[in-house]
Amino acid sequence: MPEFCSLATAAMQIPDHAVVTVSSSSGLGCPDAMLAAIGERFAQTRHPQQLTTLHPIAAGDMYGIDGIDYLAQEGLLKRVIAGSLPSGPSSMDSPKIWKMIDENRVEAYNIPSGILFHMHREVAAKRPGVLTKVGIDTFVDPLLLGGRMNDCSPPDVVKRVTFDGDQWLFYKSIPVNVAVIRGTTSDQNGNITTEHEGSSLGIYDQALAAHNNGGIVIAQVKRVVTKHTLRPQQVRVPGIVVDYVVIDPDQMQTTNTQYDPTISGEKLSDGKTYEIMPWGSYKPMARRAALELRRGDTVNLGFGIAAQVPRILLEEGLSDEVTWVIEQGAVGGLPLLDFQFGCASGAQAILSSSDQFTYFQGGGFDKSLLSFMQIDASGNVNVSRLAMRPHVTAGVGGFIDITAHARHLAFIGTFTTGGLRLSIKDGKVKILQEGKVQKLVPTVEHVSFSGERAILSNQHITYITERCVLRLLPEGLTVTEIAPGIDLQRDVLGQTTVPLNVSSELKIMDSKLFDPASMNLQLPAK
Repeated sequence: MPEFCSLATAAMQIPDHAVVTVSSSSGLGCPDAMLAAIGERFAQTRHPQQLTTLHPIAAGDMYGIDGIDYLAQEGLLKRVIAGSLPSGPSSMDSPKIWKMIDENRVEAYNIPSGILFHMHREVAAKRPGVLTKVGIDTFVDPLLLGGRMNDCSPPDVVKRVTFDGDQWLFYKSIPVNVAVIRGTTSDQNGNITTEHEGSSLGIYDQALAAHNNGGIVIAQVKRVVTKHTLRPQQVRVPGIVVDYVVIDPDQMQTTNTQYDPTISGEKLSDGKTYEIMPWGSYKPMARRAALELRRGDTVNLGFGIAAQVPRILLEEGLSDEVTWVIEQGAVGGLPLLDFQFGCASGAQAILSSSDQFTYFQGGGFDKSLLSFMQIDASGNVNVSRLAMRPHVTAGVGGFIDITAHARHLAFIGTFTTGGLRLSIKDGKVKILQEGKVQKLVPTVEHVSFSGERAILSNQHITYITERCVLRLLPEGLTVTEIAPGIDLQRDVLGQTTVPLNVSSELKIMDSKLFDPASMNLQLPAK
């Protein structure tokens, strides 16, 4: 039988030097009240000290007002291993955790989210770790950075090994002492349900990793009900593995959502209206990405411009022709934006993140639409970090899990950045002011996606920008389409030092992409 206690009492149970796993996804499902209590205890008593924290997905929002920033105190954290971390603008309000990482005051590693979820399963089963191709030839490969995010972090989290005559990455299991998870309801036996959550994330795997290692499980919930009143099929974490239950009746569903039953799947979204993507320089890119889709496709989405593609289909009356799948667990429905990203309204199913990542890592979906920060001459993509603005980036998240075996990938972003201004008029594009920063570079700072491995694996890779479309072919990056009004030499080849091939069948992009009126889009059959 778990103990129902105050936040402060639960925080006192965490010993110095513990490995603490935290369930969260940016502004979704974060046990903020419990993390705040841990931070308050340390500020008052200097305990617990030297924690290692595991975050399969980021804990906290982009402004650092919650989540892991409660723990970002000198002496409290020794090591952070995360799929992603809160990102924010270049200001004093940026997450404190990035300042600690940048100043080498905490060891920090960025490991793919799916790998971290699966690592918890290995820990729970007392298996040695995760052996996989996911991450090979990227920055998490020890031949590059081994996932290290700063100079003070030892290269000891992932190894490249030979097994059965082939090269693999081995992510060694990390025994867990404490799991901090979140649900909606606990009964008096400590059984935890997640009926108001946008996703259960990986709370059972994380709880089991701590429990089976002789550790403790702390569950933050909104409410407590009498025993034997919860439906067994709704219980995500059984009370037999829960040690402490704390109550936060005011916990938010997401950072800026108190409670929306269409997000948790308790209510259909029929009749609910959603904002479509406003007209602007990014909308033609989202429209062009929609042209990659086919009726009946199952499509993964990343943050950024890619997240707007479902709104393009909604506007065109085609929202039922594609099934969207996102790493937090939603299948179907309309993926949401901004602080609600990771949730979907009207989902057909909401799986655990651990199960969703198994689906992704095995390449079970048709396509993925993702953003990019940099592309290099080999077709490598960086989404995980920029040295000049490190705290703006959030880390790799599920990007590497998703791209490792995907059959068809489209990366979306502007050709340059930092002051880029466009005029889109009469179906044509004109560059009014070129961006100061090139995004096509000789070598990316972080290899989040390996172009060389993509060629070897025969993956179909497209890069979509506001002025052109490129394909990754065996002979190199190749311009296959340019926007109407764009001069190939002046606006494309002349704006990068990366050598680009030009297709012998170079096409002009459809002018309908650059007209505010409806495209009358029709998706072809698969």
